[in-house]
Amino acid sequence: MYPKINDLVFIHIASVDKKAAEKEYKSRIADDNEDSFLIEVPIESGTGRLKRLHIGDELSVYFLTEGGIKNFFNTYVIGFADDKVQMVRIRKPEPETITKIQRRDFLRVVAELEIAVRKADHTRFVTYTEDVGGGGVSFMCDTKYGISQGDLLYCWLLIPYKNGSIDHVPFEAEVVRTKKLETQRTIVMLKLVNISDMERQKIIRYCFERQFDFKNR
Repeated sequence: MYPKINDLVFIHIASVDKKAAEKEYKSRIADDNEDSFLIEVPIESGTGRLKRLHIGDELSVYFLTEGGIKNFFNTYVIGFADDKVQMVRIRKPEPETITKIQRRDFLRVVAELEIAVRKADHTRFVTYTEDVGGGGVSFMCDTKYGISQGDLLYCWLLIPYKNGSIDHVPFEAEVVRTKKLETQRTIVMLKLVNISDMERQKIIRYCFERQFDFKNR
């Protein structure tokens, strides 16, 4: 499903500058043809400032559909058009690359990301994830840490993006399941229970980029 004419779209612009990459912009679909959308010049959320785009700028875009479902896709600027005010032309994605995300059904991808963990007794360790998603993550660690179902953990996830920028995402999570292996290691599955929407969006953005890579192999 594509956004319709007059639908709002929310945009992040790929940048090696962390602060610039985190800024969100709003725009509106002005026209729709076979291989592209025309959108209004984006406006920065919170400040109302217009954002000038350039041909080749890479964009992460989402739009909302019924039930508050977020639909994500990656695209880039391919040109401009003038119709009283300047419009920006962006490449229309293939339908199968649009990812739908509901709060109860977050996309999860296999990924080996560095994660720092602190238990309630202040024991700390660093390990790597098995998979990550907007609703939870799993990782493997030594059984000596004694992690059990129901434990609350405080975590910091290191997320690298395709544009070269890196984010550290803090969150509090509950252990929903553990699985002991024969190698004195344990797989720990977590549910995110305390994370800001902005930090969760960083994980979702990474998952979307990762899935996009898988589909294009």
